[in-house]
Amino acid sequence: MRTSTVLSVLVALLFMSCNERGSFNRTEIVWDNWGVPHIYAQNEAEMYYAFGWAQMQSHANEIMRLYIESRGKGSEIRGEKSLQMDRLVYLYDLPGKAAAQYAGFEGDEKLFLDAFVKGLNDYAAAHPDEIDVIYRGFLPLTAIDVLAHSKRVINIEFLAVSDLITGYNELKDMEGAAIPGSNSYAIAPLKSESGNAMLVANPHLPWGDFYRFYEAHLNAPDFNVYGVTLIGMPILNIAFNENLGWTHTVNTIDASDRYELKLEGDGYILDGEVKPFEEKSVTINILQEDSSFAERELVMKYSEHGPVLGEQGDVAFAVRIAGMENDSYFYQYHKMGKAHNFNEFEDAVKMMQIPMFNLIYADKEGNIMYLFNGNVPDRSEGDWSFWRDKVDGTRSDLIWNSYLDYDELPKLLNPETGFVQNANDVPWTATYPLLFDSKEYSASMSPQLEEYPTSFRAQRAINLIKDDESVTFEELVDYKLNTGMEIADRFLDDLLAAVEQYPDSVTLLAADILKRWDGTTDADSKGAVLFAQWFDKLDNSMFAVPWSADSPVTTPDGLNDPEKAVALLRKAAIEIEEEYGFMDVEWGYVNRFSVGNIEYPANGGKSDYGVFRTMYFQPKKGSYRNYVYHGDTFVAVVEFGDKVRAEVLLSYGNSSQPGSRFVGDQLEMLYENRLRTALLTRKDVLDNMVEMKVFK
Repeated sequence: MRTSTVLSVLVALLFMSCNERGSFNRTEIVWDNWGVPHIYAQNEAEMYYAFGWAQMQSHANEIMRLYIESRGKGSEIRGEKSLQMDRLVYLYDLPGKAAAQYAGFEGDEKLFLDAFVKGLNDYAAAHPDEIDVIYRGFLPLTAIDVLAHSKRVINIEFLAVSDLITGYNELKDMEGAAIPGSNSYAIAPLKSESGNAMLVANPHLPWGDFYRFYEAHLNAPDFNVYGVTLIGMPILNIAFNENLGWTHTVNTIDASDRYELKLEGDGYILDGEVKPFEEKSVTINILQEDSSFAERELVMKYSEHGPVLGEQGDVAFAVRIAGMENDSYFYQYHKMGKAHNFNEFEDAVKMMQIPMFNLIYADKEGNIMYLFNGNVPDRSEGDWSFWRDKVDGTRSDLIWNSYLDYDELPKLLNPETGFVQNANDVPWTATYPLLFDSKEYSASMSPQLEEYPTSFRAQRAINLIKDDESVTFEELVDYKLNTGMEIADRFLDDLLAAVEQYPDSVTLLAADILKRWDGTTDADSKGAVLFAQWFDKLDNSMFAVPWSADSPVTTPDGLNDPEKAVALLRKAAIEIEEEYGFMDVEWGYVNRFSVGNIEYPANGGKSDYGVFRTMYFQPKKGSYRNYVYHGDTFVAVVEFGDKVRAEVLLSYGNSSQPGSRFVGDQLEMLYENRLRTALLTRKDVLDNMVEMKVFK
């Protein structure tokens, strides 16, 4: 029998194993040619079992390391570099909280988590050589590992990290970490050329570690969800189904607080009385350079405010973090993914188990929504600035114990503007013209617009979309991939006019380059490097019109000292020429995309430049070039018509395992600044299949 005939028979048999309506008589994983696992399962428990297996096949070593760290045992595999994280894990008792959480599970919630963990362990048992030898002794993995990992990532690393590193010297090595961010749009039918609602998901995170996304397609009877999860999580965090979808951006929520305690004797003062600290200790093993272990005792203190991060002189600092007690974080996402309409979706969101993140939503019925989601503490007094600073730890009335209700959070459902967006700006700019009255909401949840200037990236997000009354799917893709600098639209004409007023030989040459530049950060853009070098030398005092809450997407503007601006351009031009040999160096010559041994010229730029194609670069030791380390990760542009249409990309690829063909395989498309079609039907998946795993 010829190969083509064999393949035809195979495909026919595969179609018989399940149909498009989600009725399956076996459980299988079909990996497509981009390494995306499409899971078809007989029931939801088997679906999550296969999801655990798939994640381990794609990221076994990364997942093992992350779970080990969430046990508080990172120092056993990474030495001193993990000591402070281990301390935080024990200080906040993540394994203990996870164990208590798991003990309360029953029904589907327990069934699904146990199935996921079994999938992880069964893969490890079947493929021991895929697990690095240093990790094997920590098997088997447990449900407690998964739950502790989620608390570490969401509550510690996302929600509270700024409070944890402020005012405590021993955690200063955590400073300088990239700040998570994202872009998002939801377009209503009244602003859509097709009359369908559309959604843009675009998280910006560092390209690795616990920030890494995993793309997957999960199918079981009455469950068909496509999207991404942070690796090690048993559900999809950003996703869509046939009827609806959602994405997240990091919001300006203040849901952790750093209390300054006044020490006296062996205790601290609270309401005029001296209170004793609660203390406990744990001994950990720290890997040494000679592969031996050194024991270290960690002594931990607790006040009524929460765990004590450290002491300086006569004060101590305690950090209280919201949502640490949440039990059903994963199950809420499961219910969101299973929802058929807005009412079912909102019922899931009202569980309030996700402690932070804006939520941007669109559906087949034409609904769009923005929600400032999270566990916002119900505080007795004070505004956002009050709670972002150190809080008086001598007053018990400032220790919060409850959260605002869902109905008290800022939200927009189907606004008359026809769109919602968030680019990590305050909730009050979720659409334009502005519709929120921020005074109607708790003053402590987020800064007022006057206190928090709209970033150039958020301004770009609004300015790209606000005047387009008939957005096509293709235009929405182009908006997402737009590499233009908002700062070029705002200041380039002023700079060129200044050069005409104060010319010299160097700045005239620089101005000639900038006149021919189109304002983009495409790989072949000449002028972007020069303009960015100049703009980095400016500060807010140099703008003729400062940022104003009355004009949040058109200010700041102009240059108040043209002569100084020209002097800074001259300095920037000389620096660029000395570094690279010529002023009109291409953006992609200086800035690079790189994963493993794969490298391409880069496009995109940082939020400070107002680039919607957001990328952050940093120098590599021994190189004169800058390499990406943070920025666009997963991108999805989705249209909810009779059939869902979606284009996607996962910048760094869908695997981190050594030797995998899916490490960095999407980098070329990133360089070409284009997306790929999401494979949503069984036929398309089988037509692009590279591997299948069938579970008996």
